[in-house]
Amino acid sequence: MSTTKKIALGTLAAALGVTTLTACGGESGKASGSGTKPKTVTLVSHDSFNASPAVLKEFTKQTGYTVKVLKSGDAGEAVNKAILTKGAPQGDVFFGVDNTLLSRALDNGLFEPYEAKGLDRVPEAVQLDKDKHRVTPVDTGEICVNYDKKYFADKKLAPPQTFDDLAEPAYKNLLVVENPERSSPGLGFLLGTAAQYGDDGWQDYWKKLKANGVKVVDSWEIAYNQEFSGSAGGKKAKGDRPLVVSYASSPPVEVLYSEPQPAEAPTGVSTGTCFQQTEFAGLLTGAKNPDGGKALIDFLIGKKFQEDMPLQMFVNPVAKDAKLPELFTKHGAKVDKPHTVAPGKIAEKRDGWIQSWSSLVLK
Repeated sequence: MSTTKKIALGTLAAALGVTTLTACGGESGKASGSGTKPKTVTLVSHDSFNASPAVLKEFTKQTGYTVKVLKSGDAGEAVNKAILTKGAPQGDVFFGVDNTLLSRALDNGLFEPYEAKGLDRVPEAVQLDKDKHRVTPVDTGEICVNYDKKYFADKKLAPPQTFDDLAEPAYKNLLVVENPERSSPGLGFLLGTAAQYGDDGWQDYWKKLKANGVKVVDSWEIAYNQEFSGSAGGKKAKGDRPLVVSYASSPPVEVLYSEPQPAEAPTGVSTGTCFQQTEFAGLLTGAKNPDGGKALIDFLIGKKFQEDMPLQMFVNPVAKDAKLPELFTKHGAKVDKPHTVAPGKIAEKRDGWIQSWSSLVLK
């Protein structure tokens, strides 16, 4: 994503901590039990959450609730903060926990069960907690390496397409990745390498990446908007890494917010490096406004919000009846066979993988 209007607004929201994303509904209400029905429902999320004001006004029109958004850093950081405040949450709904961190959130009792209305429109394959309904799938996407097309054209060098390619000498000192201890995309990329090389091979692969000059930063925002030479933000920051861990749907961002819009995205996707991601929302245990939280979760999988997401957060809707905009499908990469890791294996291996990765790469 880029340092254009969308990211500027997101950065401002993150700096302020809390942002109200709809003008309807007016004042915040009192907590349940005070005799006054709450007028505000608070959504806790990562910094990349975004929605059209008109869409959230529609939610207010339908329910009477105003949405207030509390942004808490990268997805991994946001989940960790939610765990630290469990039982006395900062909001009513959490959005942005994905399949890489889901078991951590569920094991810590972050969410109350709630079967969302309209869930029959969501494929069972992405309902990873379908027996208990503690979380509701909201979007899917693929974490993939993105590349700066101009850099590789100028160098007359073919962009890498696979994990193996990234370790080749031709791509030395070109890749920036996120720390999987802190970042959901970084963790997804680590899991992708574990899926590719197995328990016995992924560490040797990372030794090769380290020897090949991989750079590690704390967050997607830093990696993409500061270090990556292919993004609008990276160009402005004089980023010098033409390879970055981002998303298959990142190239449309660079088109949408460019003036004038180019016929072709300036960035591409190394489709052999992709890992499947699903993001979920859940009703936080101890929420002050559980009724508003349930209404918001219903709305997140409703058609209006689902069709708004692709050009707001650049992810795929989960609802089968949601239509994708042409710009999103034209410039985003189609990934036929992304890498996956079974939820049970992620739960079993994730913390050990992260610890081993840290000892190997950061020391």
